[in-house]
Amino acid sequence: MIRIGVVNIDCSHPLAFARELNKGDRARYTAVFNDGFRGEDEVNAFVKNEGLEKVCHSASELAECTDVGFIQGCDWDKHIGYAMEFINRGKPVFIDKPIVGNTADCKKIIDLEKSGAVILGASSARYCNEVREFLSLDREERGDVLHIDITVGVDEFNYAIHAIEALCEMAGNEPISVKYVGRGEKDSRTCDTFFVEFEGGATGLYHSVLGRFAKFSIIALTTKDNYTYTVDNTKLYKALLDEICNKLEGKENNLASMERICESIRVALAGKYSMEHGGVRVEIDSPLLDTVSFDGAEFVKGYAAASSPMYL
Repeated sequence: MIRIGVVNIDCSHPLAFARELNKGDRARYTAVFNDGFRGEDEVNAFVKNEGLEKVCHSASELAECTDVGFIQGCDWDKHIGYAMEFINRGKPVFIDKPIVGNTADCKKIIDLEKSGAVILGASSARYCNEVREFLSLDREERGDVLHIDITVGVDEFNYAIHAIEALCEMAGNEPISVKYVGRGEKDSRTCDTFFVEFEGGATGLYHSVLGRFAKFSIIALTTKDNYTYTVDNTKLYKALLDEICNKLEGKENNLASMERICESIRVALAGKYSMEHGGVRVEIDSPLLDTVSFDGAEFVKGYAAASSPMYL
């Protein structure tokens, strides 16, 4: 049984992941360290209701008593710092999406993996059944990817990264550039659209519906057919957790490298730069990306203010 130590329970993922894992016998959340915005009452309720063994008083203590770390706080700017407690002990760590929010942290996390750290991540959308189904199709029958169109809701990064990771996974080649297309507005509702070019000629659009949940929908156009999917959110977490357990158990898995995951971060950063500069085309390897970032601390403020108790 894999013993998981979770750092922070800011979002709903620790609760949903724990309940999914409790259905099987591969892994369990066994300890928690929390210095996020959730109160002691929610932490204690999580421990009691989901069968954890203890509350730790530091990330260091947590890393000592568990097999793998799950970093699940909303402030992505703190992710690497927490992860180091596990990495320095030679233990694997899963970092929830968005894994980081700037190019400097992308470089750090890639370098850590190259030096031997086992870092797993990030968006469950990359591994969802619908994406895997498309990728498993016989290429001769399916055809080559021409264009992929993905829609997701809520915000420009914390949720939009789901669409970007799925897009990059399905496209199959490295992204080259991003261009902000524009914003649709109606009755106070908005949707931002970004155009992505990939090596090999494929393109993609990802649409971020702001301020509300939107169905996670995918349209893939190939040289031979069209494929349409609506992602089943009830099966998202199981797909990701199965891949993580496979990796930790030494089995075959589809987990992406930090290089690939950070490509998605760079797509988001390029989109942000393009949006802030009139829709210019921005290459993924441009030094311009070093001038923009997504602020994790600022995101937490808004998320915490809008969040109600979910662990009680």
